[in-house]
Amino acid sequence: MAGKRVRVAGVGDLQPGEGCVVDAEGRALALFNVAGSYHAIDNACVHRGGPLGAGDLDGRTVSCPWHGWRWDVTTGASTTNPALRVACYPVSVEGDGVYVEVG
Repeated sequence: MAGKRVRVAGVGDLQPGEGCVVDAEGRALALFNVAGSYHAIDNACVHRGGPLGAGDLDGRTVSCPWHGWRWDVTTGASTTNPALRVACYPVSVEGDGVYVEVG
């Protein structure tokens, strides 16, 4: 069963190389613009719950601002231990809106 599509941002709200925290049906997600392509992952780092949307984005890798754990925002995988993951959510752009599908 498909999840619910939720508008979380406008296309111009997030510049390439930026990330932010968005609310999707009461769920905090980290939304990133990687060279014009949008990606969404859980906002909470699996290490200690740090806010990934507030982390520094380098290419497609975000660093948790609390302890530096690094995550690939396109897959949700840890860059040092790919067995560790944060959840990823499908993102689409329609008109001037950025939408995330949540379950």
